[in-house]
Amino acid sequence: MSTRPPAWERQPYLRELNTEVLACGDDPGGAWAVLADTVLYPEGGGQPSDRGWIGEVPVHSARRAPEGIVHELASPVAPGPATVRVDWERRFDHMQQHTAQHLLTALAQDRFGWPTTAFHLGERASDIELDVAALSNHQLRELEDAATAEIRSARPVRCRMVKPEEMAALPVRTRGLPAGHSGDVRLIEIDGLDLNTCGGTHVASLCELESVVLLGTEPMRGGTRVFYAAGRRVRTLLREHLDIASELRAVLGAPNSELAAVARSKLESLRNAERATRRLLEEAAATLGELLAATTQGFSCAHLEGRDMPFLQHAARRFLALAPHGVVLLTSDSPAGGLFCLAAGDTVALDPRSAAEVFAAAVGGRAGGSGRIYQGKASSLARREAGIEALHSVLAASHNP
Repeated sequence: MSTRPPAWERQPYLRELNTEVLACGDDPGGAWAVLADTVLYPEGGGQPSDRGWIGEVPVHSARRAPEGIVHELASPVAPGPATVRVDWERRFDHMQQHTAQHLLTALAQDRFGWPTTAFHLGERASDIELDVAALSNHQLRELEDAATAEIRSARPVRCRMVKPEEMAALPVRTRGLPAGHSGDVRLIEIDGLDLNTCGGTHVASLCELESVVLLGTEPMRGGTRVFYAAGRRVRTLLREHLDIASELRAVLGAPNSELAAVARSKLESLRNAERATRRLLEEAAATLGELLAATTQGFSCAHLEGRDMPFLQHAARRFLALAPHGVVLLTSDSPAGGLFCLAAGDTVALDPRSAAEVFAAAVGGRAGGSGRIYQGKASSLARREAGIEALHSVLAASHNP
């Protein structure tokens, strides 16, 4: 096998390469191929794998293996000459995000004293973990402003290989080499700013980052995770926020500067309306309980549409307070299914738990509760009348022990 670095490393801006399929297969885990050379970066060092095509066959991912870089395919390919292409939009995005990480790491440590302990390149946002307990919004803006100034300076970004003994004499920023590494070490240098061990792909100049935006933070393992976006992702995020603001302006009828205040006012009005609705429902439930208590002949039942379990329970409690000699069954068809609540007064010789379980069995549901009130749920109340008949039998038995 050739010791020459693969094409993605020699020429990170190369998008297409004529090469050869040296080995291939279609195993239970999927089709795969090993090429003589490739422009596809294999996953590693926090950077995801490239995607692309061998001929017209999509390459889902690439990974390092003892036999070379294995390309995982959508369908099998044949041995022999082939053209491999990289999904350039995805690759360049990764180059921007990865180089932005090097820039942020260098600035965070050298100017602010916040070492980086981890890095993750995500689909929409990336992050670095800094060894600092917390960062204020002001500190984030300082780091972002420092990165923006360096982008304007258009510092060159270069790759070079050095021998391990040479690296020992250089001001290299590293978290260690991969296990089992031998031979020369690959360094990525931001001219005059950073020298870092790295196997990933990067832009050739900081100006190609376009911009970097810090999106927020969260605590992580005693440090702070800082989320960021660079390059095209910044424009994508900006467009999304502009579209959201446009929709909110249309919905709330307010300019951007007043959206938050108008939204807070609307939410407060909604909360007030919900509180008022809740009070009205409680009053309606109490009124229902009073009406049933006033007209009960020992057993009362009522069916309601669209009422939830708290409504049924509130009505049942009010019924028991006024009719300790009575039994009440309340049912409701709700979006959650058929609901029921059974309550028996203290002076009634009836076990409400057993009665509720009888009704539940008749309608194909389940019941639970405590004291003198039991409730349950069924997928449907189509057999409600059969359940009521079963309850009448239980009530009759309780009166004639």
